[in-house]
Amino acid sequence: MKKFCIWIGIALLFTACGKRGPLVAPEALVPASINDLRIEQKGNRFLVCWSKPSKEEWGGPLENLAGFRVFRRDVLPPDQDCETCPKAYRQVKLVDPEYLQDVHQLGSNFCFFDSDLFNAKTYQYKVVSFKTDGVSSKDSNKVRRTKAVPPAPAEITAIPTPDGITLQWKTPGPVPGSTLEGFAIYRKEPKEVMPLSPIAMVKSDVTSFADPHMEHGMLYHYAVRTVVKIGAELVESDLSNVVEGKFLLSE
Repeated sequence: MKKFCIWIGIALLFTACGKRGPLVAPEALVPASINDLRIEQKGNRFLVCWSKPSKEEWGGPLENLAGFRVFRRDVLPPDQDCETCPKAYRQVKLVDPEYLQDVHQLGSNFCFFDSDLFNAKTYQYKVVSFKTDGVSSKDSNKVRRTKAVPPAPAEITAIPTPDGITLQWKTPGPVPGSTLEGFAIYRKEPKEVMPLSPIAMVKSDVTSFADPHMEHGMLYHYAVRTVVKIGAELVESDLSNVVEGKFLLSE
């Protein structure tokens, strides 16, 4: 009877210990790898964006995120390229979520412009996140893009109308090897910076735009980017000149 009680006690001891849950390997206590790194070309710059991870590698909630490191490498011809070489990548951006400087945060998305680029050269990017204790995530998905000569921006004018304002422009000259896709319309309020995403896209044969979402008495600033397709990629021009518009309800 005494031996039976001893075995019951040992069994209860192991059961109580089991309530702590499975152990997590140290290598899983890192931020989950980012899988939505993406690149757009706007003017002569690349817009590099990704989303902040919300979990650790093992699936638990991510705490103590300290920042991101963005790396870039030059993609060389196949007989010279070496992605795994120690000096293939170099860090081009260190992002502190608490001190963004020239980095844009839109919800859980982070974006910055990379401008140290050469035409016809291909670049590959990756990003890792890291915690306050210094541990880093695995590499994100890797994205590459070839820097293209962007189209010329349109020259726009603002025409007041009873319904607000109509933007008008002429189609700029073509870029050799490209197809005109259309125009991207951007809008901001006076104290804001121009957003990264347009409020509207119009087709290539359209050369005017009437903003249907103006508020009474609000002053807006507008600009347009020309959008072309080069190969399989869309390329936007630099921003056009900026014009103003205000909608005033008639009394």
